[in-house]
Amino acid sequence: MFKRLLVSRWFHFILLFSLLFGMLFVRVQDYSWLKQMRFMAFDTFNQWYPREKTDKVVVIDIDEASLKYPDLGQFPWPRNDVAQIVDNLTDMGAAAIVFDITFPESDRTSPRTVFQSLPVDIRLQNFTSTDDLLDYDEVFAESIKKSKRVVTGFTRTDVIAGSEDKDIDYSNTRNPRIKKPIMLGPQAKDDLFERITHMSNSTSNIELLTKEAAGNGFFSTTPDTDGKIRKIPLLMSADHYYGDTKRKLLHPSLALEAVRVSTGQNTIVRVTSSDEWSGSPFDTKYKLKVGPYTVPMTQDGRIYAYFSKKREEDYIPAYKVFNGSVDPEKINGKIAVIGTSAEGLKDIRSTPLDLFVAGVEGHVNVIEQILTNNYLIRSESINGAELLVVAVVGFLMIVLAPFVGAVIMALFTIVLVSGFGLFSWHVFLEYKYLVDPVYPAFVAISIFMMSSILSYIRSESEKKHVRDTFSLYISPDYIKELTKNPENVKLGGQSKELSVMFTDIRGFTTISEKFTPADLTQLMNDFLTPMSDLVMENRGTIDKYMGDAMMAFWNAPLDDDRHAENACRTALLMDEALEPINERLAHDMSAQGKEPVVLKAGIGINTGLCSVGNMGSRQRFAYSAMG
Repeated sequence: MFKRLLVSRWFHFILLFSLLFGMLFVRVQDYSWLKQMRFMAFDTFNQWYPREKTDKVVVIDIDEASLKYPDLGQFPWPRNDVAQIVDNLTDMGAAAIVFDITFPESDRTSPRTVFQSLPVDIRLQNFTSTDDLLDYDEVFAESIKKSKRVVTGFTRTDVIAGSEDKDIDYSNTRNPRIKKPIMLGPQAKDDLFERITHMSNSTSNIELLTKEAAGNGFFSTTPDTDGKIRKIPLLMSADHYYGDTKRKLLHPSLALEAVRVSTGQNTIVRVTSSDEWSGSPFDTKYKLKVGPYTVPMTQDGRIYAYFSKKREEDYIPAYKVFNGSVDPEKINGKIAVIGTSAEGLKDIRSTPLDLFVAGVEGHVNVIEQILTNNYLIRSESINGAELLVVAVVGFLMIVLAPFVGAVIMALFTIVLVSGFGLFSWHVFLEYKYLVDPVYPAFVAISIFMMSSILSYIRSESEKKHVRDTFSLYISPDYIKELTKNPENVKLGGQSKELSVMFTDIRGFTTISEKFTPADLTQLMNDFLTPMSDLVMENRGTIDKYMGDAMMAFWNAPLDDDRHAENACRTALLMDEALEPINERLAHDMSAQGKEPVVLKAGIGINTGLCSVGNMGSRQRFAYSAMG
């Protein structure tokens, strides 16, 4: 039953369609290993064709050299030194000054703070008031206020209200200040809040700094399972309380705030849906409007980072800005992002282009994408189109497989796989669409392999059935020979020495008159079956049956050096085999009240040169011998 089911064509269809449905289910679930396959293709595209670098953003790098600079030293630096960097960047004409670091605690190196930490008796001996002592946080806040172009940063934290350690000050672990609210367009849906990352709390700057900043954005990023940064959040949500009323509001990323502040306008970041703008059906559902710029955004509030190759000339050591030795032309009119590449400060990330790179690169690349309107797009409609392609291609391959040969199907699969890759590369170059070539190709190859395996099983079963059937007509040895050398299945023969046997029943005409046709057929089966067995047991080939006669020969198709001896031995054994046949025949005829019949065989053998091979017509031929 199982063997019959295994070779059933309908059962094969069921298996193949089950495989296709399973692959569609996997695609809908979008497991992590599937994402990694897709990311490998997108990373390759980015590596082959990286985004062109612009000159609109520079990195003020807290690098190893800056940490060794005598007037700065180990990090964190005193806030008055950071204020000096802000003042110098402002004087050099930076369009925006963006901090990819946060200042969640008061500066403990401030004279006022140091003084307050002294024992009371020492303080009384030297000072009576702290009014004349500097507070570096106030100095830093004053520089931020005068600059009017500083964007402070904060990061998401997992600390949840009510779970804090009572011995630790969590005053700066809270939802941060929103400098400019993000407005939802009239058609923007509530599912935006359901999909984007929600902040329960954040690690923010001290309020003194945040309130003077021109912008405030988060710099949290989440790498993919392989540790690489590819999608960077543009928005996060957080709960804000107004009295007893709780409202969920959106917070912008550091990159968005940098662009907003650099425009020189108080433009409110606004989210619009596809209902509010006309564009390609493969564009993202939501877009952000930041001043004059429109930014495509995925439904989870992220952007695919299109990375460019790192340029060392865009990195300016922080100590050179601090001491004023940098050329102002390198700063003027550009967005200056203050970050760190020093390994000890643990802000090292991986991207599709670099295994180890400063974390600030993620923000820099997003800012440059916005300023140059150069985006990578992977929308829900592209995702749906891929799913449809997988379903259609899989269905066509399953339906066409029984009607085309294995070679044609293999070529078709190769064309499909190549087409997926070329199409994905083309739309990446022309439209910056991210279309997955890997999974559709994987599905096509899997269906081809499964179809080929099932076809092979069915073909082998059919061949076995044919071999078993034809072994009843021709020599099993000849069947094996043809299986090994199918080119021999053609008209023609060869000259070869054979031993040929003819055998029949003596007086068959007279005997046949005593039997009905059915009984006569049974009689011939009882006679020819043991005779045929003896021929094949002794390496003979049965050529044909002619009524009561049988023709057989030895030494073809397989060579037999003792063909004459084997033919004679067969003849002697045939004579002995007649005895049990005649005893059974006599018993059966006596039971029917008939006169017993004794069968006697006439056997003739000759050895000589013959022509042996496939003989007959082009429409039909048989393996036989003549001579």
